[in-house]
Amino acid sequence: MRLTKARRLIIQIGKIFLVVAMGTATHGWCQNSTNTPAASNSADPLLDLFVQKGFVTQQEAEQVQAEAAALRSNQMQMPPMSASKWEISQPIKGVELYGDARVRFEDRSAKDPEGDQIDLQRFRYAVRLGLRGDLYDDFYYGVRMDTGSNPRSPFVTFGTAASPGSTSGYYQGPFGKSQAGINIGQVYLGWHPEDWVELTVGKMPNPLFTSSMVWSPNISPEGLAEHFKYTVGKMDFFANFGQFIYQDENPTYASSFLQTSGLGQDNNNDFMIAWQGGMIYRITTNLTAKIGGTVYSYYGLKHSTTVPGTTSPFYGDVYVGEGQYGGPGTGSAPQGFGTYGYSGFGTAGNLPGQESVNYPNNQVGLNDLLVLEIPFQVDYKFKGMDAHIFGDYSYNLEGKQRAEAASQAYGNYLTNGLFEGTTQTKPTISTFAPQTHDVKAYQIGFGIGSDDIVYGPNQGLVYGTSSPRHSWEVRTYWQHIEQYSLDPNLLDLDVFNGVENLQGIYVAAAYAFTGNVIGTFRYGHASRINDLLGTGGSSGDIPQINPINSFNLYQVDLTVRF
Repeated sequence: MRLTKARRLIIQIGKIFLVVAMGTATHGWCQNSTNTPAASNSADPLLDLFVQKGFVTQQEAEQVQAEAAALRSNQMQMPPMSASKWEISQPIKGVELYGDARVRFEDRSAKDPEGDQIDLQRFRYAVRLGLRGDLYDDFYYGVRMDTGSNPRSPFVTFGTAASPGSTSGYYQGPFGKSQAGINIGQVYLGWHPEDWVELTVGKMPNPLFTSSMVWSPNISPEGLAEHFKYTVGKMDFFANFGQFIYQDENPTYASSFLQTSGLGQDNNNDFMIAWQGGMIYRITTNLTAKIGGTVYSYYGLKHSTTVPGTTSPFYGDVYVGEGQYGGPGTGSAPQGFGTYGYSGFGTAGNLPGQESVNYPNNQVGLNDLLVLEIPFQVDYKFKGMDAHIFGDYSYNLEGKQRAEAASQAYGNYLTNGLFEGTTQTKPTISTFAPQTHDVKAYQIGFGIGSDDIVYGPNQGLVYGTSSPRHSWEVRTYWQHIEQYSLDPNLLDLDVFNGVENLQGIYVAAAYAFTGNVIGTFRYGHASRINDLLGTGGSSGDIPQINPINSFNLYQVDLTVRF
């Protein structure tokens, strides 16, 4: 009896072992490396051994073989499993995953003329992640996501969260996620049919040869761009053109009886147009010079006194650039004028034709801006290093009119602004004479670093655009931006708080610890140029002070490039 039970147990164990073993090996038996069925092996050495030892009879062995064959036959009918892979659409020739993640400690401070100060010490982070590559028929594409919603900065501050009054209606902290987001930083399509021509449409990397004095390196303009190149000997001549949609003003047309929510209007969008020409001259193998000339103009601007509905954020109104201060004796907080240096941030302007959002005086107007920009760069390679002199010069060809309009508008504010019809103390000062000479800006700098980096006014290791292992770079420049010289909405927020009427020095040093990890240190100090004027612009970092009398910046970054 015991022998019979043991025999049955051995038979069952043998069946299980053989079925499992054959099932595991079925894929190898049924297919070879070309995915074609392979011949099965009828002889099984393990079964033969069991028969020879008397563990099973020949009949029982044949039964086990039949069951295993049935299992193998069933599995042969299943479709072969393909290896896991990321499939790419057939029209796409190539895909590159790129981007960076940055963590930063920052200390920035600003003082007003009375010595009052605001100091921000922040730990911040930013992530940019994108795909770009080539399509067939000479097309290319790009898409990039950013953490920050501000077009001039992708950074988000650690430890911040939505608070009461936000769309959520309640505080979302600690360790909140509400201040970060996934935003489309770039999305564009390009065509490069010949070496000498390239066309791009969408929200694109800046197609112009420019500097951080005129354009924040974080801005990706939206619209159309055309690039042309022609080589003659050692010189490459280039031309870049941009037609950028500055502000959408839809609906472009609505019937006159519809007068709410911006309807009942006949509008066009606001456009920024750029014309650029320049050349690259390869003087020797190690010495190269590049220079460009650009003209910027603006079209479609709407004045808030002539257009029904809203024209917010009032790009078409007169740029004033001044703070809220009303003069000696008007500075107590209940009266709302602050002290000398108070911008009035949080108080919207209400004078037709010079309105503003969040400021009593317009800080964003584009009136009388016809800007000429001349960027340049000289590179010299020697002994494993690259030294470069770079700079930029800009002049507002309509700056005189811009200065005169600002003086008149500020006088309007002091006479008829927030003070009329209230119990507040009226201003004790009058407007300044038009400062018609404050219409230019310039930057001049020097840098040196490893010779395996591509350098430019907005390119290099300190900007994180390349990072060969153990490469390094140091650069510094002096920058001077007068009140009526440039578009205040494009200025770099990191350099001098993104406002005008400041001049100062900037220093940066960077080192690549590995092929994709960079450490960077930056320092900036600036002071006011014209003491009669404010420091115009709509900075999102320290908007409460205007004029800024002095400004300091310290930043330490750790960057990982993808």
